[in-house]
Amino acid sequence: MKRSEALAILSREHHQALFVAQKLRRATEESAAAERQRFLEFWEGHGRRHFQLEEDLLLPAYARHGDARDPLVLRVLADHVEIRAAAGQVARQPRVTPDALEELGHALSEHVRLEERELFPLIESAMPEAELVELAQALQAADQEPDPTDAVAAEGAGEAG
Repeated sequence: MKRSEALAILSREHHQALFVAQKLRRATEESAAAERQRFLEFWEGHGRRHFQLEEDLLLPAYARHGDARDPLVLRVLADHVEIRAAAGQVARQPRVTPDALEELGHALSEHVRLEERELFPLIESAMPEAELVELAQALQAADQEPDPTDAVAAEGAGEAG
């Protein structure tokens, strides 16, 4: 089955996540700082927003046609929580061990594969094509909007200075 445009938008971002995950899994003592920085740039630039779009647009659209409590949906959401927590920990710790980066890389990689192999086919089979097209339009429009969490972070930085 050809990937719907709505999910193709997200799949393209998954390629970048897999690249970063691979680099994290291969981090050494010598490369850990650089890979930590690469991950944080990915996370702030794309990853965090990607999770938000899936939670705010993709999963609610699916829930109109499928089971919002499907174990697969719950696992995806739990993965989001765990990866967010790990990203926060990496951001707070200037020195991160290669083992911690490997664990984060593994979690990110497995999460992407779960979405691509199981979640996206489930959504495509449940949602009518017309709604998938609407979802693609909503994802594209949302992706053009500024990330509201960036404004909150900027406000906090201004107050701290």
